[in-house]
Amino acid sequence: MSAIPVEPDRASKWRTRLGQFEWKASPYLYVAPFFILFAIVGLFPLLYTMYIATRQYNTLTGDSGVAICGATCGSDTPSIWANFQWVLHQQSFWYALRNSFSIFILSSVPQIILALFLAWMLNANLKAKTFWRMGVLLPYVVAPSAAGIIFSQIFSDKMGVINTLLTNIGLNPIAWHGSAFWSHVAIATIVNFRWAGYNALIFLAAMQAIPNDVLEAAVVDGAGKWRTFRSVILPMLKPTLIFVIITSTIGGLQIFDEPQMFHNGTSGYGGPNHQYLTLSVYLWDMGFNKVTIGQPNMGRAAAVAWLLFLIIVAIAVLNYFLTKLMASGSSGKISKEQAAKFAAKADREYELARRSGVTARERMESMEAMETMEAMEGEM
Repeated sequence: MSAIPVEPDRASKWRTRLGQFEWKASPYLYVAPFFILFAIVGLFPLLYTMYIATRQYNTLTGDSGVAICGATCGSDTPSIWANFQWVLHQQSFWYALRNSFSIFILSSVPQIILALFLAWMLNANLKAKTFWRMGVLLPYVVAPSAAGIIFSQIFSDKMGVINTLLTNIGLNPIAWHGSAFWSHVAIATIVNFRWAGYNALIFLAAMQAIPNDVLEAAVVDGAGKWRTFRSVILPMLKPTLIFVIITSTIGGLQIFDEPQMFHNGTSGYGGPNHQYLTLSVYLWDMGFNKVTIGQPNMGRAAAVAWLLFLIIVAIAVLNYFLTKLMASGSSGKISKEQAAKFAAKADREYELARRSGVTARERMESMEAMETMEAMEGEM
């Protein structure tokens, strides 16, 4: 008698397949919300802005078709590049680009140096560490409008705190709002005030991730504080340094709040001579105000936005490769193999000190004292 084959339970098959699908698809489902949100609030606005940049889109009258450059370019032919051509023919755009780069350089370089110094100090053996760490972060949580108003009074041409002090000691006051350079210095000071502490905490987190064995090995090897910072800490901060430089580049080139609040009602936009007109202020004025061209024009504002985006991408990529090149070519850089050797040496020194009853720091101090005595004897 032959056995009758029994078909497997269909429900069991379905459950097995569903379980396999869930196992394979679950990683994608976990990351899907981010990509969906990015597509809605990031990718779609970017692509739609590109579409608007090709149109003759007036804020009041709406879409009037493909953009036309007009008398500015000497062409009445519709073209998707017409708004870009019109913007590049405007002298005010080049003023804004120059001012953006000037303020970016005056703010980013001192900001990163100050942030590194603050992080180094906060990483030391300070009392009330939490208090000091919260203190450096307070300027970051200050509203940009509040910081701009406060500093616009500090840097006021007539009654400002700095000009009053300069007058009291017999020096000439500075035209903070009239001079391009000094207005850039004032705005860069506001930016540094707000962002130096934030970047300092990023550097501090990276410094605390450095293994103690490496730092102790550097001390045992005779490195002082400055030598340890330059040859051990700074090279190991390279990934964080690249990140901070890129984010500072992005923020510095699209600065808006500080120059807009520093403006404080003076004639024109970005100053009477556009001396602190930045690309973001120029974009806002073209799209929502009417000082630039007599009436708002979203198509040309979108073209400025895309030009700013491309400039930021180009500068960020250039910064990345320059920083990587400088870090790799630095004479003070240590590799992972060297760091491992430092750690192994520290372990040997620690074991030797444990057996002899003398700590590594005491041995180091003894060696320094002997070197000092030998140097004094040589001078005699």
